[in-house]
Amino acid sequence: MKLSEFDYYLPDRLIAQKPLDNRSSSKMLVLDKKTGQIEHKIFKDILEYVNRGDCLVLNDTRVIPARLFGVRKDTNAPIELLLLKRKDINTWETLVKPGKKARTGVEIVFGNGELTGTINEVLENGNRVIKFKYNDVFEEVLEKLGHMPLPPYITEKLEDKERYQTVYSKNNGSAAAPTAGLHFTQELLEKLKDNGVEVAFVTLHVGLGTFRPVKTENVLEHEMHSEYYNIDKQEADKINNVRQSGGRVIAVGTTSTRTLEAACNEQGDVIAGDAWTDIFIYPGYKFKVIDGLITNFHLPKSTLLMLISALAGRENVLNAYKVAVESEYRFFSFGDAMIIK
Repeated sequence: MKLSEFDYYLPDRLIAQKPLDNRSSSKMLVLDKKTGQIEHKIFKDILEYVNRGDCLVLNDTRVIPARLFGVRKDTNAPIELLLLKRKDINTWETLVKPGKKARTGVEIVFGNGELTGTINEVLENGNRVIKFKYNDVFEEVLEKLGHMPLPPYITEKLEDKERYQTVYSKNNGSAAAPTAGLHFTQELLEKLKDNGVEVAFVTLHVGLGTFRPVKTENVLEHEMHSEYYNIDKQEADKINNVRQSGGRVIAVGTTSTRTLEAACNEQGDVIAGDAWTDIFIYPGYKFKVIDGLITNFHLPKSTLLMLISALAGRENVLNAYKVAVESEYRFFSFGDAMIIK
């Protein structure tokens, strides 16, 4: 399976730089995974495609202000870091820029000294393990000093940080938003519940590996990133009961999809608990839990594009993307939506 088989043409002008004023007013491309048939709708029309007895599964992770700007204590040289993975209460794996002089033992100062960090280890992949010192609560310090880590293709400033959070975000820990969920409003979720749709939540903390490009021409040689997930028993029971009753499980986003497919047995029963997953879903994969997927439009040659190709077929997906470009859909994090039914 070649990387070039998952490429497509996208003009830069179609990369959405800002969210729409109304979350649910984005366009929505409807793709039938069996026939490849395409319809054009508005996202609030999702009510037509998720039915009584179905289960909608959302990722309730919350993005932390994971980008920090500081200076080296010894030279006062500026340094930037991105929190990637929490190792323990005070220690994080981070991405540091510039990395050349960020050696073990270097101390970094943030703000007026409210937060300091010492580089304890340089990992093989170039990431740094940093131990932090601070007063009070780390999350409160981070809220004061940190910045929202928007994806590199978004170059405009985000005026309202909450627009890079879903309305149901709850559990802090992500370096990026589960962007398919950005289209939902509380009102739309209530309407779905009123229509008899079961709504379940899982948590997967999205890492920056989401944006890491695949560099191997042989897709199977790509090393997948690992992310932490948690599923409460009550939520697992909701999903399993719907499956046993003959309803569909519709995941909101690739993160919810990866969580469900990682946390199930061979029969497709979702097992409550927490773990790390590096599941890599590409064409040929047999889905055990999900029947449908609500998602955004993904980067060319990305693992996310491979995942939806596994569900709907590569040719169907690439044709849908071609139609979306021709129809001036908005792409990526703040862009329009697609439902695969």
